[in-house]
Amino acid sequence: MHPAANHLIQLQELSLIRDERKVTAGGKQLEQLNESIEKMTDELPNDVRTMFIKLSEKDHTIIVPTSAGNCAGCGLKLPISLVQVVRVAKELHHCPSCTRFLYFQEESPRRTTKGHTRSEPRKVGIARFSAESLMIPRLAATDRDGVISELAHQMAQEGFVEHEDRLVREALRRETIIGTAIENGLAFPHVRGVEGGGLTMAFGVSAKGIKFGGTGKTLTRLIFFMVIPTAASAFYLKLLAGLTQTLTDASKRKALASETTQKGLWKALCKATRTTIK
Repeated sequence: MHPAANHLIQLQELSLIRDERKVTAGGKQLEQLNESIEKMTDELPNDVRTMFIKLSEKDHTIIVPTSAGNCAGCGLKLPISLVQVVRVAKELHHCPSCTRFLYFQEESPRRTTKGHTRSEPRKVGIARFSAESLMIPRLAATDRDGVISELAHQMAQEGFVEHEDRLVREALRRETIIGTAIENGLAFPHVRGVEGGGLTMAFGVSAKGIKFGGTGKTLTRLIFFMVIPTAASAFYLKLLAGLTQTLTDASKRKALASETTQKGLWKALCKATRTTIK
């Protein structure tokens, strides 16, 4: 990978984490993130920095992988010659349509096409992003890494994702930057850049609670694990905001935590998010 592309990926990740923290943590750690983003931006070559700033004014997704010959940002079918030079990575290249920087990704977890078919009615609410089969009412794992592995395995076992091991590895790497646990016993581990389908979420409940990291000493009981295609960043933030808003209500958290069956947990989640996730 071109050195500047690697730098941009890290910078983009910090910018996206900042967006997440604004939604879930009420502004906590923003000063630290802003300082890191400013420092990394200043370290870019002049021409790349100018383009980065210009792209960032529209969207914080400024560098995207090629996916099956397409731009993962806008979906444009890229010329074969462009895909080849992006893969060689001697220079930085842009998508001809959305102008985002492009890079080639050798190995990454993949989303399958399982889900909505033309014969089914259009899904609404939380059902757009999850399913009853992705609910785990009683997680067996007792630590953060185990919970992430368990939720990723459920997603892979039900045919929603491929390359489960890579998925777990990327989710744990993301946790090392800034933990995704927040107040009220919630955590939102996730992996970005999982192409091949839509945003997908698995949900599990830890009966006793676990130490998930993040801020504070509250044990985490409700864990939402998400895989996010590059083009779905806006959907992800809306889903994150909806879940956070929903679960500020202690009675709704209690209702979810009390369910002991997969069907019951799914119904409780659908009911709790009926007005907050459209």
